[in-house]
Amino acid sequence: QVQLVESGGGLVQTGGSLSLSCAASGSISRINAMGWYRQPPGKQRELVATITSDGSINYADSVKDRFTISRDNTKNTVYLQMNSLKPEDTAVYYCNANIKVRLRPTNDYWGKGTLVTVSS
Repeated sequence: QVQLVESGGGLVQTGGSLSLSCAASGSISRINAMGWYRQPPGKQRELVATITSDGSINYADSVKDRFTISRDNTKNTVYLQMNSLKPEDTAVYYCNANIKVRLRPTNDYWGKGTLVTVSS
């Protein structure tokens, strides 16, 4: 029905940059909030950033002024630009979207995740 496909993860040195993207596809009537979460090794999944359909943005304190979330509603895609990366940013990054599917209730959907590794 609905798929979220992330791309853009990889290995980068401390201080470097990476850009993630996540495209939603399927029988979509409407996408509400979209966002990025991450799960560092051995830790729980945590919020990175969210963006509503009208562009309101929320960031975790740990990434403010370093990461930028954006979305293209014409492409059902959300992006995460990550600058000044630190080793503690190492994690699997997951895309999340709150989506209304045709003939079904609104629900949260998740991508499979993309690994970001920041070397010291």
